Amino acid sequence: MQWGKLKITTVLLAGFVALWILWPFYSVPTSSRGVITQFGKIIDIEPEGLTVLPPWRKLSNFSVRAETADIEGAEGSTSDTQPVKVSMTVRYSITPDRVAEVFEKYSHDGNLSSYVQTATQEIFKAVTARYTAPDLIAQRSKVSADINSALREKLAQYGAQVINIDMRNFSFSESYMHAINDKVTQEQLRLAAENKLKTVEAEQKQKIAIAEAEAKATIATASAQAESIRLQSQALKQSGEVLDLRRIEVERVKAEKWDGKLPQNIYAGAPIPFLQLGK
Repeated sequence: MQWGKLKITTVLLAGFVALWILWPFYSVPTSSRGVITQFGKIIDIEPEGLTVLPPWRKLSNFSVRAETADIEGAEGSTSDTQPVKVSMTVRYSITPDRVAEVFEKYSHDGNLSSYVQTATQEIFKAVTARYTAPDLIAQRSKVSADINSALREKLAQYGAQVINIDMRNFSFSESYMHAINDKVTQEQLRLAAENKLKTVEAEQKQKIAIAEAEAKATIATASAQAESIRLQSQALKQSGEVLDLRRIEVERVKAEKWDGKLPQNIYAGAPIPFLQLGK
């Protein structure tokens, strides 16, 4: 009886061991693909979910979710030989239809960080070599676009697609940064001097305009006064002529009324009628 129970227990245990070893049910997690290999050869790519495999095949889960690669201090040199550094974060993912290729050539789990770092360093160095240091500063958005485009093309060779690139800590050598700061300071001082000069010129022009206006007003006043004097003089002259005419008229009337007799008594200083010579 005991032998029978032991036999049953042994069979059940062996069955559990065999089932555990030969377990045919596997699952592929979300954002992954299942790479099925048989004796090291890729047989199939399974989507997310449950899959059943015979014991002579193996399932390897391969991530296609977005991964992040941090590149600290990528170095390059500008066309005018100024060293430059940058830190970047590159987010990427494996293109699902290229899982088998990436699994076979580059990575068994979808992590391409080492390839991304190497590619980013190469691209940064190649792009910065096309710009001068001032252009890198003035055209940073264009530089970023060039790096993004070139890196997308480069990582596509590894079956990866770039989601986004975050550039930070863009810097030159300490001596060059000091030179840039000095240049900016000098430019600010120059602009301040120009603005001050423009202000002084504007004030001078304003003063000149005021002086010209006052001079014109003075000239106008003087002209008006001269014209007034001329009119007054003309009026006085005309008045004198009128008085002379009236005096002559009075003398003419007196002459018409004179009876031809001279006065019998003439006092000293008294006028003699009609003998006022020079009139």
